[in-house]
Amino acid sequence: MESIHKTVLLNETIEGLNLVERPVVLDCTLGGGGHSLEICRRYSESKIIAIDQDRSALEKAQEKFKNLHCDITFLNANFKELENFVDFPVDAVIFDLGLSSDQLKNSGRGFSFLKNEPLLMTMKENPVPEDLTAADIVNTWNERNLADVIYGYGEEKFARKIARKIIEERKKKKIMTTFDLVEIIREAVPASYKRRRLHFATKTFQALRIAVNDELRTLRSGLEKGFEALKKNGRIAVISFHSLEDRVVKNFFKEKVKEKSAKVINKKPIMASVEELKNNPRSRSAKLRILEKII
Repeated sequence: MESIHKTVLLNETIEGLNLVERPVVLDCTLGGGGHSLEICRRYSESKIIAIDQDRSALEKAQEKFKNLHCDITFLNANFKELENFVDFPVDAVIFDLGLSSDQLKNSGRGFSFLKNEPLLMTMKENPVPEDLTAADIVNTWNERNLADVIYGYGEEKFARKIARKIIEERKKKKIMTTFDLVEIIREAVPASYKRRRLHFATKTFQALRIAVNDELRTLRSGLEKGFEALKKNGRIAVISFHSLEDRVVKNFFKEKVKEKSAKVINKKPIMASVEELKNNPRSRSAKLRILEKII
């Protein structure tokens, strides 16, 4: 299936990394491959370690590099495991967080509330029974824990009502698909909430995806390991898409500055230009922060 993903803040990220000739770059979230592709085009002798825990995304992205001559290694792994396969210093580290358009539209794992799919929400292409899924959460967690997750990870003000409705409905039948869950949320929230620009299921779906993949704790771990992999004067660029991610990144950068091991390159996050917003509306929530290692 042809990729529909558009890389956000492409030029801003690569220019912000301040790459030298023959750069060694660690792309912790390859996704659609946009940042690594552009680095390959601009720096033909670059060495790239490209990581993605979604095997299908990794395989699809690999096709795009066939006619390029940079040295690129593809790894199907989670960036929290960086120490297992990066044992040399790198010039730059990239984290492009969130889901690609391909994952939203084509994964078949229930990331999108606009398609009726199994309620998985795991980044793994083929989860094993032991892996946590969104269906596990909505069918087994108690009301308080459900409400806490939906509010804490989704910042959803109707979290308690949604959690209560989930408990009611799962007594009748198991909640197994995205449309099952969307209908429950529809019935739980007020009519006025369903008329807003932001879809009424957005925050609940975000919360469940973060919980299933343990995204915030994984991000914190990945940032620490990515920073450790950097050479002196190397830079780490992070693109986040919601306030919880951005808070983790901002606090991590502050800690490194306080330790006097790094300096912030852009005090305020870099946002998409008006032109990019026109071409790619999904870029509206993207925030780019860049940190340079100084010791």
